[in-house]
Amino acid sequence: MIEAIYENAETADLEIDTLIHESGSAQLEINFNHGDPIRLADQVIVFKRLVRQVALQHKVYATFMAKPMAHQPGSAMHIHQSVVDLKTGRNLFARKDGSDSPKFMHFIGGLQTFLPQISPLFAPNVNSFRRMRPSFSAPINLQWGYDNRSCGLRVPISDPQNRRVENRLPGADANPYLAFAASLISGYIGMVEKIEPSAKVDGNAYRWARTLPKTMDEAIDRFNNCKPVRDLLGDRFFKAFTDIKEAEMEAYQGVISSWERDHLLLKV
Repeated sequence: MIEAIYENAETADLEIDTLIHESGSAQLEINFNHGDPIRLADQVIVFKRLVRQVALQHKVYATFMAKPMAHQPGSAMHIHQSVVDLKTGRNLFARKDGSDSPKFMHFIGGLQTFLPQISPLFAPNVNSFRRMRPSFSAPINLQWGYDNRSCGLRVPISDPQNRRVENRLPGADANPYLAFAASLISGYIGMVEKIEPSAKVDGNAYRWARTLPKTMDEAIDRFNNCKPVRDLLGDRFFKAFTDIKEAEMEAYQGVISSWERDHLLLKV
């Protein structure tokens, strides 16, 4: 099946770097080569459809749910981002001497400040928030550190031209266009307003308090009150997006789960 996915991806002109087994049961990790965000989002959408079709041909289902199995790791869509000078191609996240630039620090500060407020853009479903649990290598806060995978924001070890931040918050269920936009707009505001990040974390970032919402209800409430991002994305988008999420929440809340029947039906 993996060979068939590779072959179909090549036919579709998708820029796949690696496709390997991950830690979860039947879980695969796919890495795309870096590039323009719109083109990469296009590729992610095509790739998801391609994988589903190849899986069906092999008589199995492929899912991009954030947390399909309770006792297995969830699936993420980690985003590696740099900002480059259009004229020179120079990575603005590094100084000439190779050290982190102030712009890089402000970008991280923006991510820390605004991503917790706009989580529905990268965690778009009720199931999305089930993935964000410390026991399964998923972030619960926006701490940052160098090559620290317990942080929501990881800075990989790299040379200056490849300096980047890895946003580990989005799930595999995220709309790539909206997830990329959420990350970029948060970093952009941080650069414009020169927001300083917190101190980097060495060691286990799960020792710090959770700053991400635990439920979609909480996430939508924070989303509607994030004025800096709302001013840039526009009221029409915010209203349309919120209406959709609230309708989904209403439908979800109308379902009586098996957990409720198991724990309450004959016990209350």
